[in-house]
Amino acid sequence: MSRSFNFKQFIINDHGCGMPISTDGVLLGAWANLPQQGHIVDIGTGSGLLALMAAQRTQSTTITAIELDSVAAAAATANFSLSPWASRLQCIKNDITHWCQNIPPATIDSIICNPPYFNAGQHAQQQHRATARHTDSLSHQQLLVTISYLLTIDGSASIILPTYEGQQLITQAHTYGLYCQRRCDVRTTDQKPVMRTLIELTKNCSITKQQQLCIHTDNTYSPDFITLTKDFYLKM
Repeated sequence: MSRSFNFKQFIINDHGCGMPISTDGVLLGAWANLPQQGHIVDIGTGSGLLALMAAQRTQSTTITAIELDSVAAAAATANFSLSPWASRLQCIKNDITHWCQNIPPATIDSIICNPPYFNAGQHAQQQHRATARHTDSLSHQQLLVTISYLLTIDGSASIILPTYEGQQLITQAHTYGLYCQRRCDVRTTDQKPVMRTLIELTKNCSITKQQQLCIHTDNTYSPDFITLTKDFYLKM
């Protein structure tokens, strides 16, 4: 069954692909450090949320969305075509590791990715959802190799992961010449532990800028969350 989600400047219809619109994706799309021009790549775009958010936030970037699943790729293509930025958006149905073989190294200015994050455990019964949630189709090692290959020297890659997996990725990144320039630890409430980590990787080694974000305070959205996402959510 298809589900539509209306944002302030675009609409997402998932057309039955693996993962529904999530707070994780909106957080990443709003938080990512994006250039105003150049080439952005969205790895594993799903129905196209991150690519569309990047198009809304930038003025003259070219945005290439890569998606392995054919149903999701078709959904993203349809969503792009109906957006105000159709001329700057392209979805390619491909494995990112295969797509890279035809791309010169160090030519992508920004990468955004809400990657598969479960390294183990029971797979979802629906194949589209299993592919989106588990690292069988894109391991974190493959993701780091890809980022290291594609990213320009001054570029950045923005990722969201559960906290444990996020810390593992940050530690592994050094092996591939990537460093955590910025991170934001996310809690649902101030009474809950950190559940997600937003990560910005670059090729420049420097002190990590650390942030905290709480989504809810006093049974409503926090001022910080509203400030971050108000350009996208209809009711913010």
